[in-house]
Amino acid sequence: MLNPMTSIELVPSEPEPAGISVDNVGRSFGSVHAVRDASFVATPGSVTGLIGPNGSGKTTLMLMLASLLQPDAGSILVDGHDPVTQTAAVRARLGWMPDVLGSWSSLSVRDALIFTARMYSMDRAAAAIRAAELIALVDLTELADSPTRVLSRGQKQRLSLARALVHDPTVLLLDEPASGLDPMARAQLRILVRRLASEGKTFLISSHVLSELDEMADGAVYISQGVTASAEALARSRASARPWRIRSSDVVALRAALVAAGIDEAAIVTDRTELIVALEGEPAASALLARLVNAGVAISTFAPAVGDLEHAFIDLSSEESK
Repeated sequence: MLNPMTSIELVPSEPEPAGISVDNVGRSFGSVHAVRDASFVATPGSVTGLIGPNGSGKTTLMLMLASLLQPDAGSILVDGHDPVTQTAAVRARLGWMPDVLGSWSSLSVRDALIFTARMYSMDRAAAAIRAAELIALVDLTELADSPTRVLSRGQKQRLSLARALVHDPTVLLLDEPASGLDPMARAQLRILVRRLASEGKTFLISSHVLSELDEMADGAVYISQGVTASAEALARSRASARPWRIRSSDVVALRAALVAAGIDEAAIVTDRTELIVALEGEPAASALLARLVNAGVAISTFAPAVGDLEHAFIDLSSEESK
């Protein structure tokens, strides 16, 4: 795309700080090592998923990032600032949406947001304007002047997201943000997160709804037993075999073509009107699809049976259990 007419001397510049930088972080509670050795980087303009089994250390890690817990070892930077020694600077730049955030039951949605904005030193007029913007953004207009105690679980999640955004942070930590949301609200959440990321914000999102996270995230950090997976382990996971769903109007012809293409018939799984086969990587999938089409098989569906994050989760969890 670049077509320079003249040579330009590039002057080295200081790299911009990562949105989140975690380096060999550990945190214990007595004899319980919640986080043993966590390291990763999340860059501005990106959405990073945080995935792992229950009890893997995800919540403890997020609490340290949010400056609510102090690490025993290692270092953390949030937008270039240390949550331990520069707590106020981190909190000014960070939006934190925990899995469950209590609300003031007697306050209206609007007043809850105004009160939150005031805690970030906004004057009353600016706080009221910001509250109105966020109420519209998270689609709570009809409930703006209702007490928060009448909100459903999903509506409280939307209010929690609005509170995290109230001071226009550069880094956002979202813990199970889609919990309780209906399909339309989940779709709106995906669109909003991607839009805010495109504006340069850094997102770290922890979720067990991996299919949902797959549609939002640019990459992922896998943590288990308090340790983040290495880049090498993640690369092996991406390259490992995963199931692919294939559908055809003629299942008999499809099965025969798969066998002719070298797929072990015993390894072909039938799932209603689809056949499932394990393939190692997209090049193998592309080659198989080409062979099926060339063989005259009418293919209506050819896609991974699980998303990238679910595949990584299953593959890395299985590797640990061996």
